[in-house]
Amino acid sequence: MSMEYVITGPGQPVRLSVALPASKSISNRILILNALSGNFYETENLSDSDDTRVMIEALNSGGADFNIKAAGTAMRFLTAFLANCEGEWTITGTERMRNRPIQPLVDALTALGARIEYIEKRGFPPLRIFGRPLPGGEVSLPGNISSQYISALLMIAPTMKNGLAIRLEGEVISAPYIHLTVGLMEQYGVKVDWKGDALNIPHQAYRPIPFRVESDWSAASYWYTVAALSEGAEIELPGLSKSSMQGDSMVAKLFSQLGVTTTHTPSGVKLSRTGRRCKRFVYNFVDVPDLAQTLAVACALLGVPFLFSGLQSLRIKETDRVDALMRELRKLGYVLKNSRNHTLKWSGERCEPAEGHAIATYEDHRMAMAFAPAALAGAVTIADPSVVTKSYPRFWKEMERAGFTIKLHVPL
Repeated sequence: MSMEYVITGPGQPVRLSVALPASKSISNRILILNALSGNFYETENLSDSDDTRVMIEALNSGGADFNIKAAGTAMRFLTAFLANCEGEWTITGTERMRNRPIQPLVDALTALGARIEYIEKRGFPPLRIFGRPLPGGEVSLPGNISSQYISALLMIAPTMKNGLAIRLEGEVISAPYIHLTVGLMEQYGVKVDWKGDALNIPHQAYRPIPFRVESDWSAASYWYTVAALSEGAEIELPGLSKSSMQGDSMVAKLFSQLGVTTTHTPSGVKLSRTGRRCKRFVYNFVDVPDLAQTLAVACALLGVPFLFSGLQSLRIKETDRVDALMRELRKLGYVLKNSRNHTLKWSGERCEPAEGHAIATYEDHRMAMAFAPAALAGAVTIADPSVVTKSYPRFWKEMERAGFTIKLHVPL
């Protein structure tokens, strides 16, 4: 049975310390690095998200059939990991996952000696993997594909007898996620030589280390919207680092244009609202695509026209996020336009809001969390609110702690 949350904003400024989840991006990389290094240390503060849970279950199960549900990182990382291990496995996911492309990674692994079969539709999961230690060598990949493919190959590269040389062709998108992978690999004692479009990783051994996962900057972004919309807001976000390797730490700089000041403290960051905002917001999201939904909703609600570019990877996420943003913001009365060159634009055009219509979330956690702060501008209904467990299981509890009223509604 489907359900909805009807959310209304608090009648006073939002002032609290928020419990953020641990970084999902870091957690899922650490799980692979732990497996490759034979790590005997316990990792502290692993994410409790759905995506990390399925990774843990797969790596600990000892089984041959894996259902990673909607976890994109798990699908990409485990495909490469299993292809390089002795054994035979099948890996599948949700209907949406079975329509998210994986051919660039499979082609690269095949070129390196892997044997992988498509069980249903060519180019997409589910997969049958006949694993064996890969010799390594050289492979070329387009730079404008998901960084998860590149990260998946990078992490297994040092274990290959001949190492691995990766050449990235053309524009590289989501580069901070590749930097994150390389940075974590280096903490585990592996040297990566990245010069221009070439990544070279010689054969070498990972070193087991103790590790504590930092809080998630992507999850913090929704609280930046809350701070921007709540006059007098003061929000503390513990566990965030100024020196973070997470690309989404850029959210602090971006929201400074929308009237939110970020102060770094010994325990994390503190957000406060200045109310000063730019007249027009223009940004290329090629490096931080997961922030696009948050910023689109925030700009619209603040009345700030915007032009977003670099959105090509949003088409192959949990949903087509560009189309989803256009449809759902229209329900709130905002008319967005997009073009074939991966831009999304709002010039200030309004339409009549669609009264009584819930914001659809398309099995996409970021749709639910990006739109939830809209309750500060008037009651908003979010369909299928449980999708937030993919990355931020406590999100709705934290919203209630912040003073938001959340009522369950079951549509007829």
